[in-house]
Amino acid sequence: MGSAHKDAIRAAFEAADDPLAFITDLREFVHDLSPLKSQPVDYVRWVPIEKVTPNDYNPNSVAKVEMKLLYTSIAHDGYTQPVVTIYDEERDKYVIVDGFHRYFVCKNNPDISARNQGRLPVVVIDKPVNDRMASTVRHNRARGKHSVDGMASMVFQMLDNGWDEAAICNELGMEPEEVLRLKHITGFSKLFSDVEYKRAWTTRRQMQIRRAHKEKAA
Repeated sequence: MGSAHKDAIRAAFEAADDPLAFITDLREFVHDLSPLKSQPVDYVRWVPIEKVTPNDYNPNSVAKVEMKLLYTSIAHDGYTQPVVTIYDEERDKYVIVDGFHRYFVCKNNPDISARNQGRLPVVVIDKPVNDRMASTVRHNRARGKHSVDGMASMVFQMLDNGWDEAAICNELGMEPEEVLRLKHITGFSKLFSDVEYKRAWTTRRQMQIRRAHKEKAA
């Protein structure tokens, strides 16, 4: 980039009513031009903390001592990794896929929040709910951190949303024996043997499939 272009950008920045909004718009513009724009990390945005919300399925758990260490790390080094989110248009919220504890540190520590001007660095992915759950599990398993109960609950939801055992194994990097064990923990197998539950589950799946076909046709 030549000096003339840099001077023009600097002049526009200095004339902006909201410098942070200007920088955000500039990043989005550059991201749209980027040959790597398919990569979420190509566009990190600073989002007001009140527009970020946790998901309801994360099986990760962190001990108090690790949370304290995470706070110390962020306090000393700043945010070196963005929080992974999806954007929920209906709620106008960024829903966390990975990075709840980084969010928690900002939300619950006034010094961190003040330094970030009440904002959190996020990247956005665009995936349906089962794929988002799978992304969360992959992030957690890669770090070796996930609770059995949380994993069991997530597998139950994925099965209930229509994925079969093979899809779960492929997407979560699990062995069939792991999925089978988690099914027993949740009681899914027992529930599915119940005639009324099976009928209700099948009906719900048919409705989901019809809705998906309609959305695709539209």
